[in-house]
Amino acid sequence: MDIIISNTSKDPIYQQIIKQIKELVLKGELLEGDSLPSIRQLAKDLQVSVITTKRAYEELENEGFIVSIVGKGSFIASQNQELLKERRLKIIEEKICEIIEESKLIHFSKEELIELINILYGDDLE
Repeated sequence: MDIIISNTSKDPIYQQIIKQIKELVLKGELLEGDSLPSIRQLAKDLQVSVITTKRAYEELENEGFIVSIVGKGSFIASQNQELLKERRLKIIEEKICEIIEESKLIHFSKEELIELINILYGDDLE
């Protein structure tokens, strides 16, 4: 499991950890039952405070992404596939909104944007 902490990110370190673990789960790279490094080990690997990794794990557990078992460690929780799909759709919607706003700034029409999407998606009719 590769987590990269960026000193230039505006997100706090614990949120960077949370975001990257969620992405690994959503991409299917971390599956139900996979074990995570201990809080201490992750802190050591990332060269951050144990308090930081503890906070990240607690939030991931509160959101249902991981389960922690005393004496055994933390593991990826069973994920509701419909809920995972809904979370991914929300991310897509947010990105599309950003693209639309950027398109409007340069007066790129909806039709031009749809054409670009079709080309990039591979549905070019030519």
